Amino acid sequence: MNRVVLGAVGALLLVGVGLFWWQGRAVVETGAPPPLPIPVETPAEDTLPVADVTDLEGPEPPEATELTREQRRFFLYDRNRDLKITRREMLSSRTSSFRKLDVDGNNLLTFEEWAVATVKRFEGADANGDLELTPEEFATTAPKRKPKKRCNC
Repeated sequence: MNRVVLGAVGALLLVGVGLFWWQGRAVVETGAPPPLPIPVETPAEDTLPVADVTDLEGPEPPEATELTREQRRFFLYDRNRDLKITRREMLSSRTSSFRKLDVDGNNLLTFEEWAVATVKRFEGADANGDLELTPEEFATTAPKRKPKKRCNC
């Protein structure tokens, strides 16, 4: 009983605070002066600026280092290269897979959408149609590895 009363009081308090916040944002300042006009500057000449770059020298290009397999996999997720993977970076790599499953494009994956994709994948792997996957049939569901690129040296 106490929880119900406390919950009701809390809900009324939140509604009251929200109402005051909403009304406070709706008040228009009536005594405020109008904004000052922004002065428009006109260029004195219609010529482009010229810079002397004969003695300037840019920074050295970064050296390419050979990354290990684990470092390459880490940098697939670490988009901003701060050596930390945030939740957003981790989930961003899954968006293309999600969009393939989200047939109607409403950014909500329903059970039906997931089930249809799963059934299609199962039926594609079940070669003999007995509604059971043998180890050989199950092996066909593994993700395809991309072949390593050969060096054209």
